[in-house]
Amino acid sequence: MLHKSYSRRRFLQTATLFSAGVAASVLNPLRTSATYSDNYSEAVVIGSGYGGAIAALRLGLAGIQTVVLERGRRWEIPSEKNQDVFATYRKPDGRAAWLSSTTLFGDSVDLYTGVLETLQEDGVTPLLGAGVGGGSLVNNAGVVQPRSREIFYRVFPRSIDYDELVEVYFARVSQILDPSPIPADILATKYYDKTRLFKEQATKAGFSNYLINLAVDWGVVRDEIAGKRVASTIAGEIWYGCNSGAKKSLDRNYIPRAEDTRYVDILPLHVVTTISKVPQENLYRVSYNRINTSGEVLETKTITCRYLFLAAGSVGTSKLLVKAKAKGGLPKLSNDVGKYWGTNGDTVGTRTNLPPVSGLGGFAGAILEHFDNPISPLILMDYPEYHAPEGTQVCLGMGIPQANGTFTYDAGKDSVTLNWPSYLDNNRAHIDATRLTYSILDNSNAINDTQPTTDFVYQNVAHPCGGAGMGKVCDQYGRVFGYKGLYVVDGAIIPGGSTGCANPFLTIAGLAERAMDKIVPEIKSQS
Repeated sequence: MLHKSYSRRRFLQTATLFSAGVAASVLNPLRTSATYSDNYSEAVVIGSGYGGAIAALRLGLAGIQTVVLERGRRWEIPSEKNQDVFATYRKPDGRAAWLSSTTLFGDSVDLYTGVLETLQEDGVTPLLGAGVGGGSLVNNAGVVQPRSREIFYRVFPRSIDYDELVEVYFARVSQILDPSPIPADILATKYYDKTRLFKEQATKAGFSNYLINLAVDWGVVRDEIAGKRVASTIAGEIWYGCNSGAKKSLDRNYIPRAEDTRYVDILPLHVVTTISKVPQENLYRVSYNRINTSGEVLETKTITCRYLFLAAGSVGTSKLLVKAKAKGGLPKLSNDVGKYWGTNGDTVGTRTNLPPVSGLGGFAGAILEHFDNPISPLILMDYPEYHAPEGTQVCLGMGIPQANGTFTYDAGKDSVTLNWPSYLDNNRAHIDATRLTYSILDNSNAINDTQPTTDFVYQNVAHPCGGAGMGKVCDQYGRVFGYKGLYVVDGAIIPGGSTGCANPFLTIAGLAERAMDKIVPEIKSQS
C-alpha cells in the first residue's frame, strides 16, 4: 500500500503526467528547471531489463504495490501498421543512440533517448540497452543456458543447485519467452547461409555445435522473407531494435503481465541519480530526474520505499551502489562493492577467406563449444554483421575472463567510472584460448590454397557482469549484506565476471526468478 499521506490515486495522477522506455543509471542530462517532492511506494524497481521485469511481475502477482523507474522511453511494439519504430543500420538516426551524437557504428545523429548506449569507460566499451524492456530490445534474443555443470561451478557457488536452476527457473523463463531454434525452412534460405557454414565447419573441425533457441516469432520472419514485413531479423538488425516485430522482447511478455496485475506502474524517462537509506527508518530513498526525449531534466524528484530492487544492469547498478557508499547513503555496503566486474569473455572475431556466402545476416543461430580447450573453456557464436563482405563471417566468443574491473567514485565530478586498464592483460588466458579455437577451426577448413584467418576486436562488451557479486556484496538471492529490504536482481550479482560460457540473460533471468521465490514470501510475511 502507498503511504497514507500519498494515496494511490494521487500517485497515479502524478504518474500520468510523466511522459511515456535497460535500465536506469547514473547520468547527468542537460539540466533545466526542476521541482522537488517525495512520493512513496511499497517497492521500487530500478530498471526494466530481465531482472527488473521479473521482479516487477513477481511483486505484482503478490499484490505488492510497485513502481518501476526506467531511464529510457517506452517504444511502440512494431506491427504490420508500424514498421518504422526503430532506427536501422542503413538509415541511422537519434533513435539508435542513448543521448549521444554518435551511434555504435560512428554515424552522426541528433541527441535523443535512443535504444542503445555505447558507454566509453576506462579501457572498455560496454554496450547497454535503454528503454522499457532494457537489453531485450537490442540483444540477439539467444536463450542460452550454461551447458556444463563443471564450468558453471567454476563461477557460481555450490549452494546454487544447477539442476534446480535449469529444470525450474530456466524452464519458467523459457515458458514465458517461448524460444525455439531456427526452423529448417528458414535455415535453408540465403539469409542463414552463414549459420549453415558455421555449423558445417565446426563439425568438420570436431567441435560440438548446436542451433540456439531464439526468442523470435518465426512466422514474422517468414513474412520478412516473403516481403510482407520489413527486413529486420534477416538483415541482422539487432542493436537498434527489430522493426518487423519478430523479437519477443520483454515489453511483449513479462512487462505487460506485470502491469496486468494492477499493482505495477512503469515510469519511463526516469533517470535514477542516487539511492540511500532513510536514517532511523526502514525505508530507502531514490532520487531521479524526469527527462524528455532530448535528455533535458523536467523535474528532480524522490520516491521512498520499503523494498528497493536494483536492476539497472551490471554497470548501472554497480555505479549506483558505489556512489551510495562513497557519499554516505549506504555506508555499510561491503568494501567489495564495485569490484570483480568482468566482460563475460566477450571477443569479436572476423573470419575471412571463407567459401562464398551471401553477406546477408540472420540473427545468430548456432553455437560452437570448446569446453575441453586446454587453456580455458569457451564458446563461439556466429553473429550477424550487416556490412560484412562475401566470404566473411563474424563470431562472438564468450568464456571465463579475469574479473579485474573496478568502479571508482570521483567526488570532484560526482560520478563513477569503470576501470578496465588492459583488456589483453585481464583476459590473456581466455584470448589465448580463443585464438587456439579459431586456429583449429580455420586450419581444419582450409581448401587448397585458401586458408581462413581470424582477426579480433576486444573493447566492445555486450555482456557486462558483476560489480555487486553474490558472496561479496549480497547473498545468493541478491539480498544486500547490511541492508534489509535492499536487493540486486540483475547482472551485477554475477560472481567472477562471467556466466560460464553462455550469453548471460537466461542465467540472469533464472537467478531473478529464483531470488523472487525467496524474497516475495519474506516480504509478505512482514506485511
